[in-house]
Amino acid sequence: MRKWNILRGRLYAATSIPGSAEVLDISHIPAERTRNFSVIAHIDHGKSTLADRLLEITGAISADSRNMQVLDRLQVERERGITVKAQTASLFYTHNGEEYLLNLIDTPGHVDFSYEVSRSLQACQGVVLLVDANKGVQAQTVANFYLAFTSELAIVPAVNKIDLRHADPDRAVAQMQRLFDCDPDKICRISAKLGTNVESVLTSVITEVPAPVHCRRDAPTRALIFDTWFDRYKGCVPLVAVVDGQLAAGDVVVSQQSSRAYEVREVGLLRPHETPVQRLFAGQVGYIHANIRTASEAQVGDTLGLRGHQITPFSGFKRAKPMVYAGLYPMDQSQVPSLRSAIQRLTLNDSSVSVQVESSAALGQGWRLGFLGLLHMDVFTQRLEQEYDSEVVVTSPSVPYRAKVHGAKNIKHYGSEEISINGPAQFPDVSTVSEFMEPMVTGTIITPGEYFGAVQALVLERRGRQSDVTNIDNERIMLRAVLPLSEVVVDFYDELKSLSSGYASFDYEDAGYEVTNLSKLSVLLNGEQVEELSLIVHTSRARSIGKSVCARLSESIPRQMFSIAIQATVGGKIVARTDVRALKKDVLAKCYGGDISRKMKLLKRQAEGKKRMKRIANIDIPRETFVKVLKR
Repeated sequence: MRKWNILRGRLYAATSIPGSAEVLDISHIPAERTRNFSVIAHIDHGKSTLADRLLEITGAISADSRNMQVLDRLQVERERGITVKAQTASLFYTHNGEEYLLNLIDTPGHVDFSYEVSRSLQACQGVVLLVDANKGVQAQTVANFYLAFTSELAIVPAVNKIDLRHADPDRAVAQMQRLFDCDPDKICRISAKLGTNVESVLTSVITEVPAPVHCRRDAPTRALIFDTWFDRYKGCVPLVAVVDGQLAAGDVVVSQQSSRAYEVREVGLLRPHETPVQRLFAGQVGYIHANIRTASEAQVGDTLGLRGHQITPFSGFKRAKPMVYAGLYPMDQSQVPSLRSAIQRLTLNDSSVSVQVESSAALGQGWRLGFLGLLHMDVFTQRLEQEYDSEVVVTSPSVPYRAKVHGAKNIKHYGSEEISINGPAQFPDVSTVSEFMEPMVTGTIITPGEYFGAVQALVLERRGRQSDVTNIDNERIMLRAVLPLSEVVVDFYDELKSLSSGYASFDYEDAGYEVTNLSKLSVLLNGEQVEELSLIVHTSRARSIGKSVCARLSESIPRQMFSIAIQATVGGKIVARTDVRALKKDVLAKCYGGDISRKMKLLKRQAEGKKRMKRIANIDIPRETFVKVLKR
């Protein structure tokens, strides 16, 4: 009987009935014939399309023109046409008469999801480095190459989209040879869309990528959790790389972090849907169902072992460092419990998000979340709305600053000489600070030569400094520059694309902190400070940002019977001001005639009343106004 199942946010057709799923036996495939590899590339270079063709060639899915972005299972991925979550698929392929098990991990290409890439590489021994034959090597291509190179992984280079009219595979090959020292004869030239020469990628993976090393099937079981997701019926489902031993249904595994024990109900491979197997052996990647009910119990980077066996846990993953912070609040405070549950489940699936409880007098209870970038923040909030039906308010993003305080009394008060500032509410008294520091990034920009001057001017305008310039070929230039993160996260990429007619690409990596001048921009309404509207800004930008905030407020605040002065201040000094004019009541409407002194008397009485009202009245700012002003 035909039915529809829901798997990690994606619908797929199934013809079996419950309990009738075929259980595969993969014990005949040794570790020597297992390959674990990822596909890495710049955004929109064809990773997901290549994954579709590999699935078709190996028989994991049927060859059908409707098979597009099979591994992009989230609704947000299909709507935006990008990969935001690394996905795994196990492929069976026969080479020289022997059957191989190939575990493919399709990774994101955008810089905001580089943590997904680095985490996925921990379960791999090699990567397929994909380059668009039309666009050539781009910024994230360089970043992903060095990520794999420093992890000492085998690299299989490939040039995709050779079928395009304006494709220039020879140029792309020359760029890869110059930048990455790739052997031109070993670079696969393919068209993932048409399937041209795609099978050569599988052959290269088998010949170039080594089998998992130090994998012993007879050793005590050790499995690394490198990803998780939440199933409403089965709870938390860990995706594991078995390094030693084997796992089977009925085994009792123990978490090395929490020391909790769980009975394994099912083990299997993703092909790309869940397919049960009899056992998972050392060197293989798969999922387990172990009745793990809460998000806090399944931690990415944890080590699982069999009960009663002493094992050495893995060191885990390096914690992702948030680059952008923003406040997140429910539209209605009655939605706090459901939003809390939704955030917990999403952070299980995306452990790079940091969460801290926050409250606001204007917006109520909420959370301050740390993200890896603006796109990461947009995707996270979109997933909250689509997958959990949670309507949220997201405040303007900020970056994590630092400050050094002086004086024994101040150091004792803050608990340390160096403090972190993740929002305006944590901004210290300037008199206690010896120096402020802001996060810096090393940006890599690849642009056609004709736009190089405009790109240089943009970097200087954003307080950046040029560090290196390299000619990739006769047409394209790679510029490396050090920039403040606060100047990059908001609209730098959009403006870069606009200046270069969409041809430039951008990637950045952490470059530590540098001393800077920071100020807290406060907003006053008729002399009363509104803390929720405060911002941390660079001192040189305080006036322009203050004018922008005042202008937005003047358009959003409802008019009163008295005028409202909106002021932006820095350290008590007014840097910008605008006014909301008072509503005027026509007190002369019933005055049809008589001496002018009668009208003047009425107007004077009205003016005195407004003056008294302005002195004693409170400005009631609707919640919608905060939403309009604070929302990015």
